[in-house]
Amino acid sequence: MSDNLGKFVWYDVLTTDCDAAGAFYRAVVGWTITDSGMSDRTYRILSAGEVMIGGLMPLPEDARAQGARPGWMGYIAVDDVDAYAARVAKAGGRVHRGPEDIPGVGRFAVVADPHGAAFILFRGMGDQAPHRDGALPGQIGWHELHARDRESAFAFYADLFGWTKADAIDMGPMGIYQLFSTGTGRAVGGMMTKTPRTPQPFWLYYFTVPAIDAAVARIAEAGGQVINGPMEVPGGSWIIEGLDPQGAMFALVAAQR
Repeated sequence: MSDNLGKFVWYDVLTTDCDAAGAFYRAVVGWTITDSGMSDRTYRILSAGEVMIGGLMPLPEDARAQGARPGWMGYIAVDDVDAYAARVAKAGGRVHRGPEDIPGVGRFAVVADPHGAAFILFRGMGDQAPHRDGALPGQIGWHELHARDRESAFAFYADLFGWTKADAIDMGPMGIYQLFSTGTGRAVGGMMTKTPRTPQPFWLYYFTVPAIDAAVARIAEAGGQVINGPMEVPGGSWIIEGLDPQGAMFALVAAQR
């Protein structure tokens, strides 16, 4: 666990139709989907080859009753879920679901930063997390925070997890796009102040595919929607932002058009 502290280690999509969502991501991203074997809940494992990426689960009824919609959540590794949940609250964030155990898996808490962007604190039972390479197809290639205010959001995550700034990209009228690192290596994501038309702050996760145009075609065939792109970004990669058939927002990144 020590090598993963403060890093994204898992990703869940919470949806209103597990079968349909699974079929969509299988077709678009190429993930295989298997049952987790948990006897107390519906939870399916998303894998890229032999590497487990995340999970697929129903959006809880109580969350739906409170207005929650299908979406993706990222897990960030910590060494003490309870202590970090308390730190989130003290820093002005919110604890949506207090710390609890998943038998045989680990301990987690669902929280949000002071602007409202949600994520999950997680400590696993084992010391190892799946090896990840964001450049490989089916893996998570980028993490992007659309914040109410970029600078104060970065300060929150830097204080909580020790994240550091990398390059800053001037996007003109859209402001500064601040790259960040969750360790001593390369940048793994970016933060920006959200546009006025974005309803609320959120985390957006980019899944790596070989080529963006072919992926766009698969999205349409599988019943999803591209809402932004394709566009080329600094460094030469191509991206799109989209919605799956149940309305969960996701993004794709590819080295080729």
